[in-house]
Amino acid sequence: MSMPDFWNDQEKAQAIINEANALKDQVNEFHDLNETYENLEVAFELVKEEPDPELQADLEKELLEFIERMNQFELELLLNGPYDKNNAILELHPGAGGTESQDWCSMLLRMYTRWAEQKGFKVEVLDYLPGDEAGVKSVTLSIKGHNAYGYLKAEKGVHRLVRISPFDAAGRRHTSFVSCEVMPEIDDSIEIEIRPEDLRVDTYRASGAGGQHINKTSSAVRITHIPTGIVVASQAQRSQIQNRETAMNMLRAKLYQKQVEEQEKKLAEIRGEQKEIGWGSQIRSYVFHPYSMVKDHRTNTETGNVQAVMDGEIDQFIDAYLRSRIQ
Repeated sequence: MSMPDFWNDQEKAQAIINEANALKDQVNEFHDLNETYENLEVAFELVKEEPDPELQADLEKELLEFIERMNQFELELLLNGPYDKNNAILELHPGAGGTESQDWCSMLLRMYTRWAEQKGFKVEVLDYLPGDEAGVKSVTLSIKGHNAYGYLKAEKGVHRLVRISPFDAAGRRHTSFVSCEVMPEIDDSIEIEIRPEDLRVDTYRASGAGGQHINKTSSAVRITHIPTGIVVASQAQRSQIQNRETAMNMLRAKLYQKQVEEQEKKLAEIRGEQKEIGWGSQIRSYVFHPYSMVKDHRTNTETGNVQAVMDGEIDQFIDAYLRSRIQ
């Protein structure tokens, strides 16, 4: 940071500062946890020597808080993948079902936005396509913060909703699906070859309902990568140049993710693993009727407090999944 050319690239410099601050916070938390542990030991010895119900109650409360902090600290140490510390790009796409699935997509958008805000992460809507009557046809978010991708990679997959549809006059129960794609935001240090001749770039005016989600100018950009058929779009920025840059970053992230998935597929074939792909392989079910429950099918973690989950309290599912990956 003391180098004279450190601030020549402000974005890169800020990323280094953010990483350094995160490491400092981690070291400070370790020392604080160690001090708390020593204080708890002293309190425990006091309670053993001279039993005191009030002191014991305080000790039990502080011990529970300490365990929770330790679990969180341990989880952050586990986020040591090559891109876990990066920002995340999250996409939501409804399955078949029209308005019902699109409404479910908007509910998940709210859930992830609230979760990110509770974490202190910055959320930016990169692309937003509103539903015909209600909800969302598709949405792409940029979620910026230390370990954003490390946490959110646990959310990749199909999310299933079972409820009495508010759009069904007969009050019948409906099942809806939304797929969640999560990619790390990658920088120039990752080499992804993109040839200009492989790209088709379209500009358009964002339109339709969406309020603050969209920028209604002619600066929106859609890029199609012809060899793979991957399509990305950005309409969040004010200028066409900025939207093109954002879309290119999204394309690089998607191409990188495609490379990783192809490598994983080859390894799975070598090992003889069979993996289900499709709407039947949902990672989590959210049941509003005939009972209330959210269950993660990968870890069997479940809760009956559906409203809390929809308000962004999904750490229990993320925590259980990430821990299951290292066992």
